[in-house]
Amino acid sequence: MVRMTMIFSEDSRILRLALPSIVQNITVPLLGLADLAIVGHMGSARYIAAVSVGTMVFNVMYWLLGFLRMGTSGMTSQALGRRDFPAVMGILRQTLLLGSLLALGLVVMQVPIRWIALHTMLPSSELAGCHLPTAAAQPSLVGLVTTYFNICVWGAPAVLCLYGLTGWFIGMQNTRLPMLVAVGQNLMNIAASLSLVFGLGMKMEGVALGTLVAQWSGLLLALFLWWRHYGRRSALRHSVKKMSYRHFFAVNRDIFLRTVCLVAVNLFFTAAGSRQGVLMLSVNTLLMTLFMLFSYVMDGFAFAGEALCGRYYGARNRVAFQKVVRRLFVWGGVMVVLFTLVYAFGGEAFLGLLTDEQSVVLAARPYFWWAVLVPVIGVAAFIYDGVFIGITATRGMLFSCSVATAAFFLLHFLLFTLVGNHSLWIALLTYMALRGGLQAWWLRRLLRR
Repeated sequence: MVRMTMIFSEDSRILRLALPSIVQNITVPLLGLADLAIVGHMGSARYIAAVSVGTMVFNVMYWLLGFLRMGTSGMTSQALGRRDFPAVMGILRQTLLLGSLLALGLVVMQVPIRWIALHTMLPSSELAGCHLPTAAAQPSLVGLVTTYFNICVWGAPAVLCLYGLTGWFIGMQNTRLPMLVAVGQNLMNIAASLSLVFGLGMKMEGVALGTLVAQWSGLLLALFLWWRHYGRRSALRHSVKKMSYRHFFAVNRDIFLRTVCLVAVNLFFTAAGSRQGVLMLSVNTLLMTLFMLFSYVMDGFAFAGEALCGRYYGARNRVAFQKVVRRLFVWGGVMVVLFTLVYAFGGEAFLGLLTDEQSVVLAARPYFWWAVLVPVIGVAAFIYDGVFIGITATRGMLFSCSVATAAFFLLHFLLFTLVGNHSLWIALLTYMALRGGLQAWWLRRLLRR
């Protein structure tokens, strides 16, 4: 009876942390659909293309700096487990300072960053004609992307400081506040963009300013929630401990290099599909939607793992740590069964809802079952990512991801001439399996030691 009570208690902690994070993750694609609907009514397809390119530029840029959230989460949860409140506040000050300095660097270097982005992501024909006069009905794609970038880059301080605050909240075992911030930020983005575009008659400037307003509103809301929930606590009004920047940078360096591997795999997956033609690019994009839906849910459980595993690790509570890892895998198994059944029996119908192009749906059938295998093969990688971030075992994350990335590229280039697009999916699933398997080996080795 006592054992069952302890299991239910651990499950309730996991769900209390995971469910708000899942809701927060789901708001991301909903916001993308809202932005698409707004630019889709501006009278030119170039607005859609410009927002897609501009958004991708910032997504890659901020994704590479995601260590501000992940490193902060693990170190904060460990300090909380030790009941070291001066260290908790020291970590927050450290991450906000680093986020501000990195944002300042992006703002100062915005011209070369914009030049690299334009020459990397836009076709040469657009770049060659970017200075030519353009009809009002067909604005220059380069000009539109430049306008979007020039405005949104000033949101970098808000975005990067919010990364640090979000990681700190998760480390403090509170995913509800990041959820509230994300929902409020997205609602503000939609309201501001609609008002500026359709109310004041702005075009690309309105969409970009709406994003900028939402980013700063999100940071202000996060700071308000921090003050309301933590700023007045006596335990957090103690002197702020001066933290070691050596450890802080070592943790974040490993996460950054691991993120470079993730970005390389994801961008290459898209580029390799693009080189096979529009049809195959559409097929891979459609099937990757199944992967993304699973990742939104599993990231929620990974966040729970960051918070709980880091806290128990910091408290040196080995029994509780191992118990929460087991329960995370139980919930991961439940999600695997659920998603696999839904994809296997309803996946093709879902693809039909995403597109009415029957040629794309038919072309996706030979590759469909690779996407169905994503939950069972990828679940360990998601859960171990949360565990490793929580205990700041970032060297293990970097090792597993580096080996898996090398295997991804090797398999694709060896198999592409034999099986075509199947090689991309074989390489992707192998990459995910290796990440999970190597992290399992690393954690056993760490616990024995």
